[in-house]
Amino acid sequence: MYDPRVSARGERSALVSPDLHVGSFRFWFVGQSWEWSDEVARMHGYQPGEVVPTTELLLSHKHPDDRQHVQDALDHALLSRGSLSSRHRFIDTGGRVHTVIVLADRMLDDDGTVVGTEGYYVDLTDTFDQTRRQVLDVSLPELLESRASIERAKGALMLVYRIDANAAFELLLWRSQHTNTKLRALATQIVAELATVDFEPGDLRRSFDHLLLTAHERIDRDGEA
Repeated sequence: MYDPRVSARGERSALVSPDLHVGSFRFWFVGQSWEWSDEVARMHGYQPGEVVPTTELLLSHKHPDDRQHVQDALDHALLSRGSLSSRHRFIDTGGRVHTVIVLADRMLDDDGTVVGTEGYYVDLTDTFDQTRRQVLDVSLPELLESRASIERAKGALMLVYRIDANAAFELLLWRSQHTNTKLRALATQIVAELATVDFEPGDLRRSFDHLLLTAHERIDRDGEA
């Protein structure tokens, strides 16, 4: 996923979808340095460029009941050289509690060496707002036509991420829009791969993150899985 020849700021601007409350991040294992997109900074209550993200700052915002869980996820990523994935709550500078899903994959250099993890914060605090309702209205004919595959894909997301049906649909819709992939094709691909992917024992969540973030790469451009 990582390409050192592309500037971090330039890539972030192409990876975010502010209407869906999504922001991107990068975490380098060596030196434990972070990058937040402007959207992630705003989620935490900061203006873009106001703070330099650090592990200490990140953990200071976590909900007290979830802080150890996030610390454990971070430790696991550092020790295993894997991805940093989590579902947790954090508190912004104004005292508001956010519920987020962190979807991430390993970050590789040109030689294929794992150098960190990168992915997205998906803020589920206000799911299915008017913007998404308008998108749903436009997409309704396709949804009705491909209801079975979408419902199965939603079910998988609900199980893995412990979210409701609206939030699961929002995640699918975001990935469809972000990757310029038909919603039906994406859902069909995810469902098909669930039966064939060799999920890592005891690491279903991270394996599923990788599937969700890369499924569009295995769909031909005619829109068929």
